[in-house]
Amino acid sequence: MNNTPQLISLVDLAIAFIPVVIALCFLYLWSLNVKQASYAIARMLIQLLLIGYALSYIFFSDNVWLISTILIAMVGISCWIALRTLPTYRLLLFKQGYIAIICGGGFTLVFITQGALAITPWYQAQIIIPLAGMIFATAMNSISLCAERLFSEMNNGVPYHQARKNALNAATIPVINTLFAVGLVSIPGMMTGQILSGVSPLIAARYQIIVMCMIFASAIISSVIFLILSEKTVKLITNPNSNP
Repeated sequence: MNNTPQLISLVDLAIAFIPVVIALCFLYLWSLNVKQASYAIARMLIQLLLIGYALSYIFFSDNVWLISTILIAMVGISCWIALRTLPTYRLLLFKQGYIAIICGGGFTLVFITQGALAITPWYQAQIIIPLAGMIFATAMNSISLCAERLFSEMNNGVPYHQARKNALNAATIPVINTLFAVGLVSIPGMMTGQILSGVSPLIAARYQIIVMCMIFASAIISSVIFLILSEKTVKLITNPNSNP
């Protein structure tokens, strides 16, 4: 068996977009937002190509300040995206979201990289940046679901503590569904990538277990911190005549 990863040419890459074009055609025929989908795909393509070139440089860097700056920037970007469903209150809740991601996600990242994986030095770019990306992205999605559901509940007159509970429950659904499906319905991306690159499935499964643990923890912890920190702000926004 040849364990050498297959080199993907530009022609191969173009073939991968054929199903994408068909999917866009269905969106157009059904009068859905094909422009937004096309923009998202184009942005994805540009971002991944650029990050591919950038990581080629970053992964060979041994500069702790560069890696730290990248991690801080990743937190800020993920927080800004997380609150995009609440454009009116984005700036008001940005601080709470930033603290939630950096505390919940950062706490998980430290435990995984320094405990489970024992990375030395801690700023090895090839490991810390991909793991941080998965952790911060998970926290971002959970906070986004939390915030949207929390405001929806509060605007419908649900008491804050019940709305907070409902919001956290909504944020956990995708993560828990992923835990149920992993290994049965899907083989996750990291495990698939390792298997395709020739790593033993048994070793790849152990790495994926670590990934699933960090995804679950970062989602819950970040969401809880966000809900706790944003309580006063959310109450003032949804009921400006009430006392803080």
